[in-house]
Amino acid sequence: MNSLQQEQTIAVIGAGTMGAGIAQVAAQAGHTVKLFDVQAGAAGKGRDGIDSQLAGRVAKGKIDEADKAAVIGRIAVATDLSELSDAALVIEAIVEDLAVKQALFADLEDICGEATILATNTSSLSVTRIASSLSRPQQFVGLHFFNPAPVMKLVEVVPGLATDPDVAECAFNTMTAWAKKPVMARNTPGFIVNRVARPFYAETLNLLEQQACNAVTADALMRECGGFRMGACQLTDLIGQDVNYKVTRTVFAAFDSDPRFRPSLVQQELVDAGHLGRKSGRGFYEYDSDAVSEEPSIIPPGPAPAALEIETRGMLLPLAERLEKAGISVSRREGSAETILGDGVHLALSDGRLATERAAEEAADNLVLFDLALDYASCLRIAIAPADPVGDDAIQTAAAVFQAAGMQVSQLDDVPALLVLRTVAMLANEGASAVNEGICSAAGVDDAMCFGVNYPRGPLAWADAVGNGFVLRVLQNLQAVYGDDRYRPSPRLRRMATTGSLFHAGATA
Repeated sequence: MNSLQQEQTIAVIGAGTMGAGIAQVAAQAGHTVKLFDVQAGAAGKGRDGIDSQLAGRVAKGKIDEADKAAVIGRIAVATDLSELSDAALVIEAIVEDLAVKQALFADLEDICGEATILATNTSSLSVTRIASSLSRPQQFVGLHFFNPAPVMKLVEVVPGLATDPDVAECAFNTMTAWAKKPVMARNTPGFIVNRVARPFYAETLNLLEQQACNAVTADALMRECGGFRMGACQLTDLIGQDVNYKVTRTVFAAFDSDPRFRPSLVQQELVDAGHLGRKSGRGFYEYDSDAVSEEPSIIPPGPAPAALEIETRGMLLPLAERLEKAGISVSRREGSAETILGDGVHLALSDGRLATERAAEEAADNLVLFDLALDYASCLRIAIAPADPVGDDAIQTAAAVFQAAGMQVSQLDDVPALLVLRTVAMLANEGASAVNEGICSAAGVDDAMCFGVNYPRGPLAWADAVGNGFVLRVLQNLQAVYGDDRYRPSPRLRRMATTGSLFHAGATA
């Protein structure tokens, strides 16, 4: 079994945003599509919504009117479930309720032929459990699309325990034919994305719980230093605080309350207050027309340093070049540390220890730690965290180093691994755990996070770039500071760090 052919009919059940989006994807791939919704008139509205969406693409010159007409012409509205009998593939995108889904698929088994592939777009339910009540579970598979389906490339292909491997392969190949980026994932809670992504939200929320910074500063750092399209507070406001909190609680419960997935009290309070984000008009941010936008915190600009010494194993070379272009005299030397010395301050890339403890352990005067950046050659903002004895003048001097390179500098309280570094380390750790448990490959992790949620770099590729040994050390230090099993390193990461191996062969650390 290779892939479904264009002449074969696809059926989509559920004409909401996700179902209509999937129908559009299938129609754009050349299939006749039957769109059904149990609510009278909903399928017609879904088709009209596709028409409007395509009209917008015509207006932007991305497709022509003939292409639009052809796609819409391939989408038919079904008014009864029995009309789906000739479908080669039926994809449901309905309410996340086990009993409702099982009842639907039981009806479909009576209506459709034995060779029909039945698929669920579930994001939180077990594919195996949905299929457990079916008479042909071998024909059942998970196809988890991401919203908006016509735009987002990723589809998680999730075989259940009874799924025929040929069916899973056909589903995978069909998604490729639909111009998607399929990733095969084992049937476990959260699959890949909803599991690996938990630290992206959790670490920002953790810093807010510690009052290390405010939401707007955290979001700015994740965008302008980490390279993410949105910060966690912005993104959860967009998703809906209630929706994101529910997913976290679901994954937390499914993993027997593993502290790696512990829900946030900050987010719980927002949900309890009804501050659900954009849809309620208020979440971390206010969305009324007269709301005043808060600015990220910054340290005011100070005089640039005349000369600096930079020790690096390579990570800070782009920053050194940036400073030199700004007219700063930079003395470089190769070493295992990532440090900057000058004007009486000692700047160092965080390794997960508290700045205050590290200063005492290393007898470093005026120690100020800085955060990891996606690219020190182009980032627009950086976070610093001074040790407790460091005074305001030294903090200003430290900030001036990065300001000379054209960055805005936000000061955090002395928290281990600041923000981007702790987030990347935890994302990489969760990705390594997924590989260790056979959920997917290392390439699958990175493809899922890049194509499913638009990460600027796959977590495991990022770990390879900064060094898996460094990531391991950061996690061990985080665990030591907090005494929290949440930060325990994955066995796979430990193995990679011990052997000096890379998750992606051919990469360079």
